[in-house]
Amino acid sequence: MSGIALSRLAQERKAWRRDHPFGFVAVPTENRDGTLNLMKWKCAIPGKSGTPWEGGLFKLRLSFKEDYPFSPPTCQFVPPLFHPNVYPSGVVCLSILNEDKDWRPAITIKQILLGIQDLLDEPNTQDSAQAEASMLYGQNRAEYEKRVRAQAKKFAPS
Repeated sequence: MSGIALSRLAQERKAWRRDHPFGFVAVPTENRDGTLNLMKWKCAIPGKSGTPWEGGLFKLRLSFKEDYPFSPPTCQFVPPLFHPNVYPSGVVCLSILNEDKDWRPAITIKQILLGIQDLLDEPNTQDSAQAEASMLYGQNRAEYEKRVRAQAKKFAPS
């Protein structure tokens, strides 16, 4: 395990526990022996109020590589979401998660999750990852939003 990655993730965990956006969840997973696995996190992002995503709580996993923070984590919705910038596998397509685009080592877990929340209601139509969602978003916004509201209802916290 990379000492730099683990040290940075331990700092991020402390910062998150002190101050995180309301309704968001970000916790490291546990290994079989009960110790924390800082390289894999379970997260949840609430849909913004006033958007078709409102009411949903969307679960995703963050997987960090040994060279974090020099490379971004993989962020994957589980289960996958219907969204123009989410691959059918659930992996999020966002410029701040791409080391060839806007990734910077200073970007935090908090910034990543807030960025993904913004992306939900403001897809990047120039960087589509899911053909059907992208087409519907561009050609029939009312039907797209209807599907998103149904998805938000399905993923509402019980």
